[in-house]
Amino acid sequence: MSDDSKDQERKTPLKLSQPGKLELKKTVETGQVRQSFSHGRSKAVTVEVRKKRTFTSAGGSMHEVKDGVHSAAEADLAAAVAKVEAAARAVSAHDLTNHEKSTRARVLADAQRAEEEARRRAEEAAARFALEEDARRRTEEEAAVRAAEEAARRAAEPVVVEEPAPVAAAAPAAVAPVAAAPAVAGAAPAAAVVPAAGAVVPKPRTDEEDEEEERAKKRAAAHKPAPVKRTEPRRRTGKLTITDALTDDDRSERGRSLAAVKRARERERLKHMQKGSEKVIREVVIPETITVQELANRMAVRGADVIKSLMRMGVMANINQNIDADTAELVVAEFGHNTKRVSEADVLVGLEGAADADEHLMSRPPVVTIMGHVDHGKTSLLDALRETDVVSGEAGGITQHIGAYQVTMSTGGKITFIDTPGHEAFTAMRARGAKVTDIVVLVVAADDGIMPQTVEAIRHARAAQVPIIVAINKIDKPGSDSTKVRQGLLQHELVTEDLGGDVLAIEVSAKKRINLEKLEEAILLQAEILDLKANPDRAAQGVVIEAKMEKGRGSVATVLVQKGTLRVGDVFVAGAEWGRVRALVDDHGNTIKEAGPSSPVEVLGLQGTPSAGDDFTTVEDEGRAREIASYRQRVDREAKAKLGQRGTLEQMFTDIKSGVAKELPVVIKGDVQGSVEAITSAVEKIGNDSVKVRVLHAAVGGVNESDVTLARATGGLIIGFNVRANPQARELSRRDGVDINYYSIIYDVTDDLKKMLSGMLAPTLRERFLGYANIREVFNITKHGKVAGCMITEGTVKRGSKVRLLRDDVVIHTGDLAQLKRFKDDVKEVREGYECGMSFTNYEDIRAGDVIECFEIEEVAGVL
Repeated sequence: MSDDSKDQERKTPLKLSQPGKLELKKTVETGQVRQSFSHGRSKAVTVEVRKKRTFTSAGGSMHEVKDGVHSAAEADLAAAVAKVEAAARAVSAHDLTNHEKSTRARVLADAQRAEEEARRRAEEAAARFALEEDARRRTEEEAAVRAAEEAARRAAEPVVVEEPAPVAAAAPAAVAPVAAAPAVAGAAPAAAVVPAAGAVVPKPRTDEEDEEEERAKKRAAAHKPAPVKRTEPRRRTGKLTITDALTDDDRSERGRSLAAVKRARERERLKHMQKGSEKVIREVVIPETITVQELANRMAVRGADVIKSLMRMGVMANINQNIDADTAELVVAEFGHNTKRVSEADVLVGLEGAADADEHLMSRPPVVTIMGHVDHGKTSLLDALRETDVVSGEAGGITQHIGAYQVTMSTGGKITFIDTPGHEAFTAMRARGAKVTDIVVLVVAADDGIMPQTVEAIRHARAAQVPIIVAINKIDKPGSDSTKVRQGLLQHELVTEDLGGDVLAIEVSAKKRINLEKLEEAILLQAEILDLKANPDRAAQGVVIEAKMEKGRGSVATVLVQKGTLRVGDVFVAGAEWGRVRALVDDHGNTIKEAGPSSPVEVLGLQGTPSAGDDFTTVEDEGRAREIASYRQRVDREAKAKLGQRGTLEQMFTDIKSGVAKELPVVIKGDVQGSVEAITSAVEKIGNDSVKVRVLHAAVGGVNESDVTLARATGGLIIGFNVRANPQARELSRRDGVDINYYSIIYDVTDDLKKMLSGMLAPTLRERFLGYANIREVFNITKHGKVAGCMITEGTVKRGSKVRLLRDDVVIHTGDLAQLKRFKDDVKEVREGYECGMSFTNYEDIRAGDVIECFEIEEVAGVL
C-alpha cells in the first residue's frame, strides 16, 4: 500500500458527538445549596466546582498531565518520556528518513541526559533533606536534655506532698539527664531516662510513628483556622465558602454583618481618640450679636449642646436666632473657653492716630470765622481783606454757602478765613463753622446794632470756646453809633477793652477800607497768644466745610486740613463716604499737589457726596476705607429707620388728637449740601398742627427723572435751588403735571411754601352776631304751626340765619329760622324797632317773654 493510501486511511472524518449540536465538554460541575439567615430567611446559592487541567508540550504536541507534578526534575523527566514515546509512535507509523533518524537520536540523547540530570537533582534534594532532618533532630535532643535537667533540679528540692496527685495519661514525664550516644543519620537517638518520683516512664517511639505524628500535626495545622483575638470582630464567621456549601451540615449560626463590624471598629476608634485627646481651650471672639450656630462653630461644639446650655439659663433660642454678647459670654465660660469681646465700632479704633509729640509740632496759620447778622457786611469785609469781589456772585447779595479762603497779609502772615451765612436758616452751617475755627470775628453794623443772629453767633462762639474779636462795620455810614454797639455787647457779657474788658473791638469800614490793617494785626496778635501748632508730617485730618455735586467733576468737597499734609493719591474717609484724592484745588482755582495744616482745598475723587461738617481722615488702604464707610452708612440707616418709626407713632397720636393733618410733600435739590440742609430745616419749621411740609427727598445735584417720579407718586412739588432739571425730567414733569419751582434766594422758598400751606388750611368758621328779638305773643296758625310775634330790640334779623332761643338767659334751642314775615309778606331782614313774625324749623316750644338771638356763620381763610 502506498503512502497516499495510508494517509487516507489515517484521516478520519470530523463528526459531532450529537447531531446538530456543537459544544465543548463541560469543565465545571455545578450544584445548588440553600443558605440560611436569621428570622427564618433562606437563599438558594449556585456553587461551581472548576476542574484544573494541566498540559505540557513534548515532542511538539500538548499532553494533559493527569496527576500533579511536584518537582522540576519530575517535570523534565515526564517531558523526556513523552518525547521518546512520540518518537516510537512515529517510527511504528512509517519509515523514517536519515534526517528524521538523526533528529530522533539527538532527541533521545537529550532525553537521557535530562533523565540523568533529574536523577542527580533528586539525589541532591534527598541529601539536603536528610541534613535538615538531622539538624532538626539534634535541636530536639538538646531541648529534651535541657528539659530533663530542669525537671531533675526541681525534683531534688524538698517538697511536702500530702496526697499524691493522679498522673494523667497524656502528661509529659520528667526525664533525668544522661549521656546520649550519637546515632546513625536518619535514626532517632536513644536516650536513657531516669523517672522521677511519681512519674510514668513513656514507651520508646519509632521513627515511623514520629513521622506520622509530624504529618498529622501539619494536616491539623493546615485545616485549623487562624486564632482570632477577643477584641477583633469575627468577620469571617457566618460567611459561605465552597467547602461549607458542599457539606450537608445545617449552618444555623448567623455571623455579624460587615456593617456591624465597621460600626464596632468606629466605636473603638472614637473611644481611643477620646481617651488620647485633651480638651482644647479656644479664644472665642464674640461680637455684639451672634447666632447660636455661629457660636457653636467658634467653640467647635455641637449646636444642640449650646441650646441645652441656653435652656439651663432660661433662654429659649433655636439654632438660627441671635443672642446678645453677655449671654454668649456666659455660654462660652460654661464650656471652659476664653472670650474676646469685639464691637462693630472697633473699625474706628486707631482712626484718629496717635498724639503728636511736641518736637514734631510746627506753627500754622489761624483759622478765622466771620460771623454776624445778615446784611451786616461780613462778606464785604472779607472781600476787602482778600481784595476780591465775592459778594457779587451771591444771589440776592447774601451768602448761602460757606466759603473758605486763605489770605496772605502784607506782613507775610497767612490767615484762613471761613465766611458763614448770617441768615437764621443757616444755623447748622454757622455751628459747623464755629467748631473748626480758632478765632471768631463778630461783625456788627454800627447803624444796626445787636440783632438776633448776632446773639446766636455769640452763643456759638462761646460753645466752641474760642476768642471773639468784634469788628464794628459801616462806620462811614451816616447815623452809625459804635458806642451803642459796645453797650449792646455788654448785655451779652462781651466787655470791650475800652470799657475795661478783654474783647478786642475794631471799628472798620469794608466799603472805604478803613482800619483793615488794625483788624489783621488784632487777628495775628490773638493767634500768637493762642500759639497754634500742628504736625505736618503725619496722615491728614480735617473737616468737610462744604460738599456739592458738579457736572463733569462729580462729588466735590471743600476740606479744611487741620493736621498733617493731604496729597494727591491719598485714600480718605469723609463721614459715610470714601475716595481717593484725584485732584486738589486751592481757593484761587489753582491745582496743587499737597495741602498742609490750616489750608482750605477742594478735593475731587469722592465716591459720594458727604455731609458738611463730617470728619475727613486719610487711611492706609482702600479696604479699611470701605470698611469704615460701610459701617457708618449702616449706622446712619439704622438711626433714620428708628427716627422714622418714632415719628410715625408720634404722628399717629397727633392725628388722633387733632384729626388728620394735611401735608405738602416736597423734593428739594440744591447745588451744595449746606444749602440743602438750610432749606430743609427752614421748610420743616413752616406749618402747624393742621398743615405742614414733608420733605420726601433732599440731595445735591440737578433734578432728574427719579425726582419727578417720586413727586408724582406723592402729589408733591420739586424745589430746585440753584439747579435745573435735565431735558428728560422736564419732559416727564410736563407730561405728568408735576410742578418744578426754581429758586436762588431762600426767602422766596419759605414765602411760597407759606402761601401754599395757607391755601391748604381749612377755613375757620366764625360766628357773627346779628341782633336780638323779644317775643311778645305766640300765634297758632294751622298750616304753619306756632309763630312768634316779635319786636327787634337790637341789631337786625335776616332770613335764613341761625337762631338761639333764650329762656331766663338759658339757651334751650339752637336752630334755623324758617320764616320771617312782616305783616303777611316775607321779608329778607327786619331792623331794630320793627315788629315781625318768626317761626323755627322743626321746633314749636316757644313762649311769650322768650328772647331770640340771631347770628350767622362765616368762613375765614386760614393763615399760618
